[in-house]
Amino acid sequence: MEATKLVDTSLTLDGRLLLRSGSMVGAARIIGGDEHVDLHVRPKIGIARLLWLLGYARDPRGWRTEPVGLTPEHDLVPAMAVAFATATYQALAPGLLQGYRTVEEALPLVRGRLREADQLRTRPGLALPVEVRYDDYDTDIPENQILLSAVRRLHRLPGVPPATCNALHRIAAALADVTPLTAGAPIPEASSNRFNNRYQPALRLARLILAGESIEHSHGSTLAAGFVFDLNTVFEDWLTTALRHAVETRYGGTVTGQHQMHLDRDRRLPLVRPDITWWHGRQCLAVIDAKYKAPGNTPPRDDIYQLLAYCTTLNLPRGHLVYASAGAESVTYQLTGSGVHIVVHRFDLAAPVTHLHEQIEKVAEAITSVEVASGVSATPTAGPDAAVKDGGYPS
Repeated sequence: MEATKLVDTSLTLDGRLLLRSGSMVGAARIIGGDEHVDLHVRPKIGIARLLWLLGYARDPRGWRTEPVGLTPEHDLVPAMAVAFATATYQALAPGLLQGYRTVEEALPLVRGRLREADQLRTRPGLALPVEVRYDDYDTDIPENQILLSAVRRLHRLPGVPPATCNALHRIAAALADVTPLTAGAPIPEASSNRFNNRYQPALRLARLILAGESIEHSHGSTLAAGFVFDLNTVFEDWLTTALRHAVETRYGGTVTGQHQMHLDRDRRLPLVRPDITWWHGRQCLAVIDAKYKAPGNTPPRDDIYQLLAYCTTLNLPRGHLVYASAGAESVTYQLTGSGVHIVVHRFDLAAPVTHLHEQIEKVAEAITSVEVASGVSATPTAGPDAAVKDGGYPS
């Protein structure tokens, strides 16, 4: 079961198997011989909130509110399957969306433009078939490909209700002339416009389904297959997107995630990348670390040490720790010797969405006001990364 990444296993003194969940949520089916076990790990924050966090991180404009009709008792896969099938039925009700796509193939006649280089390379001296490139108007476009790929993904997951399976089969039949996406390939962009606007709710859910980490594991006669999300990554991605929107819109600069740094000038001691940094040109003005855990009364020392290393490397007087945990107002710790201030913020992810937006605004204000309040001006970070092309900094 550990191969599913959903739980850690251990044996009790009386020989029973003990399962302990961590930061992963989702569903998996473990098959051994003629029997199988379905394993479901449900997030404490609820499925609707999980979907909102996932969706907001990818498109803050498209996920203003939580998906309706989902309760905390829903499991992840059934909830996503039902929501996706409903949204896709509504999207396809007026008919399949069509559009132009570029096709390159060999034909017995000339259509569109002749690909001369390909013709000479593959068929030197032959007149037919002809390598051509042309635009075709049909249903095999990125929007439909994304929907079909999500349908196929859901078909392989445990826990999809029978009625929803039937609905997915009907959707797949309607998309019979569409080519599914290649496994592992990037999901194509399908920006919103007046033609595909009715597809957008279904496309947002489809992208979440395709973004979930797939489990395909075989060991002897045991097979595990499933679908999981890491809540550490979910929280970090949401916080990065939310702060980017709040900070860049009102204060300018660039908010970026996972900036590469080194502790030494010779770049031989790589540092674990900070989750979020805020830049003005090549000046780093703030560093934020996201932690999906409850810190207790005081933050763990490892978290403090890690953020202190970031502040030292980036030459910052202040760093911010953000925990996914209910609690009091922000607390500031001034570290002895270095003088660095560590500000600890807490987010109750189960709170109403409006409250989360308010908390984001408070953190954004705390991040951006330190320069004015303290009179400190962060200097450009020189040294290890300054010699990298483009400075190694966000543009």
